[in-house]
Amino acid sequence: MIVEELSLYLMNMKLVRPFVTSFGMTYERPCILVRVKSESEEGWGEVVANRGPWYSYETTYTAWHTITKFIIPLILGKEIESPRDVNRILSPIRGHNMAKAGVEMAIWDLYAKLEGKPLFKVLGGVKNEIESGVSIGIQKDVEKLLKLIGGYLTQGYRRIKIKIKPSWDVDVVRRVREEYPDIPLQVDANAAYTIKDIELLKELDQYSLLMIEQPFSYDDLVDHATLQRAIETPICLDESISSPSMVRSALALGSCKVINIKPGRVGGHFNSLIIHDLCASEDVPCWIGGMLETGVGRAHNVALATLPNIKYPNDISGSDRYYEKDIVEPPFKVSKRGTISVPKEVGIGVEVLVDEVYKKSRKAKSFKA
Repeated sequence: MIVEELSLYLMNMKLVRPFVTSFGMTYERPCILVRVKSESEEGWGEVVANRGPWYSYETTYTAWHTITKFIIPLILGKEIESPRDVNRILSPIRGHNMAKAGVEMAIWDLYAKLEGKPLFKVLGGVKNEIESGVSIGIQKDVEKLLKLIGGYLTQGYRRIKIKIKPSWDVDVVRRVREEYPDIPLQVDANAAYTIKDIELLKELDQYSLLMIEQPFSYDDLVDHATLQRAIETPICLDESISSPSMVRSALALGSCKVINIKPGRVGGHFNSLIIHDLCASEDVPCWIGGMLETGVGRAHNVALATLPNIKYPNDISGSDRYYEKDIVEPPFKVSKRGTISVPKEVGIGVEVLVDEVYKKSRKAKSFKA
């Protein structure tokens, strides 16, 4: 397989409603779509970097620069036997996992199409549908949050995740549990706390949470291990998991009991597969996180969520949860049972609406071998 052409599209996707975390408020989601072509076939990937360096040091600007100046010279016109080789080919570039992932995942889609197989089968998936949870941002008041939770439960979502931060945490969780005592519930701090908050975080043990996601800094494993020894609720690491080696370190230290795999964060599907298998060997369950992806990134996440050690509902919602009109057909929908059907067509299994991509792009560039 030779990548004969690689195209980049910098897009803005307006959200149906603002999404608020401890990082701030997002009204519009920027992203970079990657299209690769070979043998009259094409594959699509998505770079999940944001406008600014909040969740990650990567931004859409740095990703565009890294792909055009450093990744393309290593990939374009070169023989690639398997998408599993892309990680090795790009190894001279240190970091920049989101940029790498956008290209690598496009090549996985291309490879699956050339093989005439659905991507989830190529990745080793075993499920025909995946469980879907919903992530709810910080709201202006608890009553608004409770109303949103009720609406998402009516839609069938199998797990509710709420964002927390200092002053929007224990009392909010208590109110949610009073209203919904039996729902699968977890919280996500997006690194908003420090070890000084350990007594406050201990209070969350009484609310039967599935997990507390990323309470401490993205570059911390030691304090997470201290907290995990002090509480019963499982800690799930997100931002701290940037590579398979970080997973090995986290498991060795006892920093968590659950891993959130985001392929965009760890460099693509190959590293995601390594992390999945490593966690499976240690009986540590995983789930697939989301980054407000378009239908392209969502399709990749759905394929990855079919792996056998994905044990919790995923942050993979329906397309209409975020966007009035997605850029793929058909858009992803959540059933009344809280599941998303896995596309059975070749590759990512959905058609990219190229005209919509062009319409929403504020910058585009193609490179030919």
